[in-house]
Amino acid sequence: MKHLLKNSVGQLRLIALLEGTSLLLLLFVAMPLKYFFDFAQATQYMGMIHGGLFLLFIFNTFSMSIEKKWGFKNTTCKILVACVIPFGTFYIDKTILSKLQ
Repeated sequence: MKHLLKNSVGQLRLIALLEGTSLLLLLFVAMPLKYFFDFAQATQYMGMIHGGLFLLFIFNTFSMSIEKKWGFKNTTCKILVACVIPFGTFYIDKTILSKLQ
């Protein structure tokens, strides 16, 4: 984990990991708890955590895009689309972000 924090690409990779994990927890843990067990607080809290990580990921993606002069269509757009698809950030980490570091 420490090696991820050494540069801005590593920081984006760590945020992608956290954002992707929070999305999966929201979809596959909190949502079933809400709808099958009437435990709405699960989505309330997990939704806030995921929302914060999502915004942090978007902000850092745009910052990295400007810093590294990525093309919007080639890199930035792919990364932004991936963060709304379950398992998308893990795929983007493996195919794009790990190669940039």
